[in-house]
Amino acid sequence: MTVSPDLRGHTVLVLHAHPDDEAIFTGITLSRLAEAGARTVLVVATAGELGQSRLPLRPGETIPERRVAELERAAGLLGVSRLVLLGKRDSGLPGWSEGEHARALTAADPLRLARHVAEIADDEGAGTLVHDDEHGIYGHPDHRAAFRIGATAAELVGATGYRVTVDREHLHITARDQHLVHGAARAAAVPFGRVTAEIGLAVSGSPGHLDRKRAAMIAHSSQIAPEDVPGAGFASAYGIEWYRRSGEPGLLDALGNVHLLAGAPT
Repeated sequence: MTVSPDLRGHTVLVLHAHPDDEAIFTGITLSRLAEAGARTVLVVATAGELGQSRLPLRPGETIPERRVAELERAAGLLGVSRLVLLGKRDSGLPGWSEGEHARALTAADPLRLARHVAEIADDEGAGTLVHDDEHGIYGHPDHRAAFRIGATAAELVGATGYRVTVDREHLHITARDQHLVHGAARAAAVPFGRVTAEIGLAVSGSPGHLDRKRAAMIAHSSQIAPEDVPGAGFASAYGIEWYRRSGEPGLLDALGNVHLLAGAPT
């Protein structure tokens, strides 16, 4: 049974690089925080401009418009209190020339963006920041940028930082090639995640939380088809979300189904 503490009066800021990252990597966490009464502020750096839509766009509709609309639906499903877009541009995969675009996230000044995120956190009274780890989960340039921005913002406001990753050993055993990160890592031609011993926190949830996570993922319909995340086996692939903590224990530690892995660094 998943136990939710009373987190009313607390705020957590979650920073991601692209629309759909919030559902894939932190959907259970966002849902559980909202259920516990915490205010959740979701900050997304880009509109995923370089993602190809698997569905036809409406006349006059653009990829970023579609992806932001999907993000808004997913955020609603996960109980997000406030959605903020940083307005930078998707940088593409490693080696792509799009990373040199004037508006690309990777071309932006990370300190300036970190100060912006820190201002949001300070205005919201967020004592906990969630962001990608230094590996960018699977090496995507925008995810690495999200680490630099998020880690610096957490330091600026003195907040606890949780660095998002995945446990590749766990996924190899329980969901070999079934998590979307497997395909993403192949596309980027990079390794992904960390070994179990490197990970300090793992968050899981009830079947209801898993249902909301899957619904939020499918809300990104231009990117994810229902058959990409079948209900059978969904829990094995997506039922745990992994973090490394920097600083004192924060809101994620207060969740009733968080497990501290012995010997893992924080």
